[in-house]
Amino acid sequence: MSAVSPRPSYAAVLRIPHARRTFAAALTARLSYGVVPIAVMLCVTRATGSYAVAGVVLAVFGATVVFLSPYRAALVDRYGPRRVLLPMALLYAVLLCTLTVAGRHPGASGLLLGVIAAVTGACAPPLGPTMRTVWRELAEDRLLLQRAYSLDGVAEELLFVTGPLLVGVLVGFTAPAVGVVLGAMLMGVGTPAFVMSPAVGAMRGSGGVRKGRRASLRPGRELLPPIVVAGGVGLSLSAVDLLVVAFAGQRRLGDDTVAWVLAALSAGSAVGGLLNGAVDWRTPARVRLPFLAAGLGVTLGVAGLAPGVVTLTGAAACAGLFVAPALTTAYLIADEAAPAGFRTQAGAWVNTSVNAGSSAGAATMGLLVERLPLGVCFLVAGGVSVGAAVIAGI
Repeated sequence: MSAVSPRPSYAAVLRIPHARRTFAAALTARLSYGVVPIAVMLCVTRATGSYAVAGVVLAVFGATVVFLSPYRAALVDRYGPRRVLLPMALLYAVLLCTLTVAGRHPGASGLLLGVIAAVTGACAPPLGPTMRTVWRELAEDRLLLQRAYSLDGVAEELLFVTGPLLVGVLVGFTAPAVGVVLGAMLMGVGTPAFVMSPAVGAMRGSGGVRKGRRASLRPGRELLPPIVVAGGVGLSLSAVDLLVVAFAGQRRLGDDTVAWVLAALSAGSAVGGLLNGAVDWRTPARVRLPFLAAGLGVTLGVAGLAPGVVTLTGAAACAGLFVAPALTTAYLIADEAAPAGFRTQAGAWVNTSVNAGSSAGAATMGLLVERLPLGVCFLVAGGVSVGAAVIAGI
């Protein structure tokens, strides 16, 4: 059961003192994560002449970004955003510029580029988890926090659509290295503006281990449902990206077809996220989460029956309706379950699970799509989310 609540609205979220300034600065810095991956891949490909080397470099960059995220978030919880995010952002920006210098000439060492990329990823500031912690401090009302998380999730989705488009425009008239430098500039400008906001300045770290408490959060039973669902959603979505490419290839459709289908998925996610945030849910988040994951899985399974691209586009839009709500709900549950002083880490664990699932999904589906019928592959992709829903509901 649910009822639409006229208050608070999304406008009310942005009217919170310091919210617009803080959110805009965070989004500026987070846009770097939408720009850098594709720019780095193009830059390394041009420098080494090898797609394989570029793929490895991007993989090690992504691995250190993803799997070290909870530990970087632990530093934020322990010492506070200002003392941690500023040096991280500076190192990240400097290392990105170093990467462009190392790859400025053809024949650059792939090993050197890989090492620089790995260290760069290790320094990536956990801006998304930190921003959600800031929302938790700004929006004390439960409904206001739900809307804030939904707004944040939709905005983040749009950043990962906008980033590659910006790089595509840039490489049309300049070198890919300029895209990498743009990513460094976005981080170098956005992060200081973010941490200098009064809303962030009011946050203080825990000061390390106190009264026998550990400084880092180990996910327990309370965090298991959101982490499992986030991983399942990430895996399913990355698998669908590859399946749409295979669908277009089997029917000899153009690359623009793939873009339209994936755009429909993103649009559906944005709509679903905004609708989810606008509803005053009577059902607890822990009850809603498995249903949202199951809805995504069932819709993806049905998408495998699509006879043509129009039907597949519609199915993708319907599947997208569940994506942002599922992830937003997972973040809300993680926030509620985390002890005081550990909320940034809790959000980082969910974020890590999404990204890890995304990496695993692309790799796994790449093997399956050449061995199984496409419809079966869609069922497998959807089945992962349904399986995650079952585990979360236990």
